[in-house]
Amino acid sequence: QETFVESGGGLVQPGGSLRLSCAASGFRLDYYAVGWFRQAPGKEREKVSCISSIRDRTYYPDSVKGRFTISRDNAKNTVYLQMNSLKPEDTAVYYCATDRAWLCTDDDLPDVWGQGTQVTVSS
Repeated sequence: QETFVESGGGLVQPGGSLRLSCAASGFRLDYYAVGWFRQAPGKEREKVSCISSIRDRTYYPDSVKGRFTISRDNAKNTVYLQMNSLKPEDTAVYYCATDRAWLCTDDDLPDVWGQGTQVTVSS
């Protein structure tokens, strides 16, 4: 089965940091673009970062630019999301996702998802 296992979420104070991990299971991610998404109750799913399979280009929306950094380690078959200067509005379930044909610039959602990891930013 092709899926991801996310980890690293938890409770953190505003201004704090977390590092999320996304380990690929059942496939190798070397040739896949991988996105991080988040979803809070009652809100639309939001893409917060993406790393391309082409030259490891990275993408960020303005809401997280300068605070979040995506990276990959192909030897570990894992993608990471370093989150700094966290704000309460960053509270959400964070997912990583991909599929063979999906690109970071695509508007549609990829097909392969992890189970999600909860990030809560609160004092």
